[in-house]
Amino acid sequence: MSLAWMVVDFNSYFASVEQQMEPRLRGQPVAVVPMNVDSTCAIAASYEAKKFGVKTGTKVGDAKRMCPGLRIIEARHERYVEYHHRLLTAIDSCIEVRKENVMSIDEVACELTGRVREREEAQAVARRIKAVIARDVGEYLRSSIGISTNVFLAKTASDMQKPDGLTVIEKDELPGVLHRLELRDLCGIGANMEERLHAAGIHTVEQLCAAPKHTLHAAWGGVEGERMYELLRGNVVPRPPMRHSTLGHSHVLPPQERNEASACAVLHRLLQKAAMRLRHNGYLAGGLGLSVKYLRRNRWSDDLVFRETTDTMDFIHALQTLWERRPHGLAPLAVGVTLFHLTTRENVTPALFPESRPREKLDRALDALNKRYGRQTVYFAGAHTALRSAPMRIAFTRIPDLETEGD
Repeated sequence: MSLAWMVVDFNSYFASVEQQMEPRLRGQPVAVVPMNVDSTCAIAASYEAKKFGVKTGTKVGDAKRMCPGLRIIEARHERYVEYHHRLLTAIDSCIEVRKENVMSIDEVACELTGRVREREEAQAVARRIKAVIARDVGEYLRSSIGISTNVFLAKTASDMQKPDGLTVIEKDELPGVLHRLELRDLCGIGANMEERLHAAGIHTVEQLCAAPKHTLHAAWGGVEGERMYELLRGNVVPRPPMRHSTLGHSHVLPPQERNEASACAVLHRLLQKAAMRLRHNGYLAGGLGLSVKYLRRNRWSDDLVFRETTDTMDFIHALQTLWERRPHGLAPLAVGVTLFHLTTRENVTPALFPESRPREKLDRALDALNKRYGRQTVYFAGAHTALRSAPMRIAFTRIPDLETEGD
């Protein structure tokens, strides 16, 4: 079988963008953090920092002890989104990039067609991608590229040689080429799944590749195990289209905002951001959930179900109802808001008396103003004291839209 997919993985992405933008950081150990306090964790580390053991998830206080001279940089998510789009443009000049194949902020899959399915041609395209990125985006935006017969193996290949690698896995090399990997090196195997595989007597990738399909079905508890069986053999397994089931935002509060009044204002800001995203994506929501994590590791959450709507005022009324149910007198550490029971308008029976229609027009007008003049040009008053709080964040598998989520 010829090669079919290429995965481009941008190495140490957030830290590399910072080094590209700031020459003073080049060649220096860098940790990118959500806020510059010792209790938070690094969300990215440069390769210079990784040599000291600093990685994503390392506490800042520990990272400073591990790596003398570590440069701590507060994340600038809007810049990372901007560079993401510049990188996709550079790749698209060499091979087509489809929106549905963008895997995350730092990873994109590209389907190989025609002569590019041949090994030499695919490698030539990969080298051209690296050269165009260096020329048009920046020499510090290095990438590791994997090429194989399916996306799973192409992603696996992209992780086998970092930084700045280029690895090809052809079907006739399987499964031997995978045997040197650890179970956790494979996408879809985390700590919990590794334990389940151990319980099934599978401790190595070689044992995983040799296991029969019914064993993997049992280990995964369903068809995902059968998918893994096929993927390890280089086969393409179609996936049903993904559909949003929830939409929301969360935020760890800085020390000065760890009080109930500030937490409530941040929740209002998060909710208004989520409501604008909801409308932009063409959904309605039939439920709202709030969550609060407290300093003493207590956690509270509650939710409310209502008729499907896009109306920010409806969501605010639900937030206020839920907020009154919270435990009182505790210092909040982090807050989150989630809209759920998402659906599209064609799946909702219109109300007999559509009293909210004038407010729908208001929401459309507010969204238009915020898109044109800036994200916080107009807003509901509950968020007034939190306008500088909860800046845009990048989720692992979702690239924020700067038009609706930029700060």
